[in-house]
Amino acid sequence: MSVARSRLLPALLCLSLPFRALADSADAPTLAVGAGVQRMPSWAGARMHRSDPIPFVDIELPQYGFSLSTEDGLQYDLIRDTHLHGGLYGDFQWGRDHDDLGKLGGKTPTLAPRATGGGYLEWDFNKQLDAGMRLSHDINGAGAYLELYAEWDPPKLGLVEQSLQLRWQAMNGGAMQRFFGITPVSAQALGVPVWQPDTGSQLAALEYDLFLPTSQHTGLAASLEYGCLLGDAAASPLVRQYGSRNQVTESLAFVYHF
Repeated sequence: MSVARSRLLPALLCLSLPFRALADSADAPTLAVGAGVQRMPSWAGARMHRSDPIPFVDIELPQYGFSLSTEDGLQYDLIRDTHLHGGLYGDFQWGRDHDDLGKLGGKTPTLAPRATGGGYLEWDFNKQLDAGMRLSHDINGAGAYLELYAEWDPPKLGLVEQSLQLRWQAMNGGAMQRFFGITPVSAQALGVPVWQPDTGSQLAALEYDLFLPTSQHTGLAASLEYGCLLGDAAASPLVRQYGSRNQVTESLAFVYHF
């Protein structure tokens, strides 16, 4: 898989931007497309960042319980209750390329992005507040991922729409080993101890999104996320000696809403 494609696919489903408010109502179909740029850690736990051009897609068909967006990945709601939603879920876990690793290139393995599949549950307290969980597994791999989240939409600041999301993530041993483990071969090349992380907490993150309409159908969206690695992920020598437990992601996009 090429470097450009390996970055593009996960970025398409990992960029978090707030466009739900663009729909006329909760039951109205939504179709929005756009393009932007995202600045994110070069790899999970990295100190350095990379910037990538990214597309944006937001398709919501409430009458069919289907949505595909850069915020929530692929979701198919099988419950469709007024407050409770849940069903099938799919997304991508982005990896790391040789160019991303810098001086670590050749000393630690590259990781291709992987598609994940599973399920989700979400409870809408009201139009401004919801909370939920997502549980997924690598479609071609041993990694499993659990995410708990809560999202609140504060009142508008003039025309500016806002959103705050608090998120906690955990990984099983297979995913921890893949992203933060250090094999004997890599340990010798890097001059660090072998590291075999186990199942546990991986990340806590706080995200702030805003959207500024520029016309009836267009707007600018920005996102700022601060994440802190936890547990065996933060304790990995790969992170402690060559990276940082503090993870910051920024994005900006122009969107057209049909």
